[in-house]
Amino acid sequence: MFRREVLPPLEIQRKPPRDRGSMKKGDCDTMKKFLALILTLAMALSVTACGGSDDTVDDTADGEGSGTEETADYASMTDDELKAAITTVEGGKLTVATSPDFAPYEFYAIDENGDPQLAGFDMDLAQYIADYLGLSLEIVPMDFDGTIMELQNGNVDLGMAGYSPDPKRADSMDFSDIYITGGQSFVCVESNKDLFTSLEDANNADYQIGAQVGSIQADLAHENTPDADIIELAKVPDIIAELVTGKLDGAFIETMVAESYATQYPELCLVLEVPYDAEGSVVGVTKGNAALLEGVNRAIAAAKEDGSFDQYVLTANELASGDIIEGLVDENGEAVQ
Repeated sequence: MFRREVLPPLEIQRKPPRDRGSMKKGDCDTMKKFLALILTLAMALSVTACGGSDDTVDDTADGEGSGTEETADYASMTDDELKAAITTVEGGKLTVATSPDFAPYEFYAIDENGDPQLAGFDMDLAQYIADYLGLSLEIVPMDFDGTIMELQNGNVDLGMAGYSPDPKRADSMDFSDIYITGGQSFVCVESNKDLFTSLEDANNADYQIGAQVGSIQADLAHENTPDADIIELAKVPDIIAELVTGKLDGAFIETMVAESYATQYPELCLVLEVPYDAEGSVVGVTKGNAALLEGVNRAIAAAKEDGSFDQYVLTANELASGDIIEGLVDENGEAVQ
């Protein structure tokens, strides 16, 4: 009978567990190298992505991407190129707002048939501008403050109403080059001229001083005669009527316009010159329409260079001394009161 030999139990040697928070030096170095490799790869990918972004920007700058268009240099364009670039409220037409109560700038002259016709050097210049730009012309008469509102709302292309380039209007319109120089006057009747030896004399609460609503003259009235009773009326003819009937003691009126009225009303007297920095008139252009502004300025320069504008002024002054209507007319050609 065999005896099963009993072997001693197998001894298993167990390594002591490694502390989770510790690492051998070799292992640590290996891990550092691995992390450095990962970081290097990440940086390489980032640089590659930036390079792709540069390519996209370049494409956009060349006009092939979705970026904004470069601002056109209208001043360097030929007339034909500029005409093609101009946009208006209605295609092929130049729409102009005016206030026909400001002779010799704009008014109604009565023709040989007794019908009122828009006249004035602004109206002639408007036609010249339209012809120069190859557009038909539509003139829309309205009260003066309405011309500024229509420009501001973008309902018309131009405003031509004897505008001065007042910075206060810069938010409502862009200004053309000055096309005619002029001044501002304080006007009264001949019998009162000795009362006003200076603007300080007019700055009196006992005096009623007139000016047109929304005009530079209204600003000048408030600036120079703040203590006076300032009466703002919608139309210049109303101011003249109030002056000659004695309801107004004086008024602020653009010099050329006042001179025109004085030929019709000999009792009017331009007694004082009113200081004003921006002496001259401009065309109001719809805000931001740079192509149209450039076109208007070219047309103005051409009209002055070829002598057309000088003739417009002579004709307007001649017509203004005749039978005219200053203000709006109805469909029957009658003055609107």
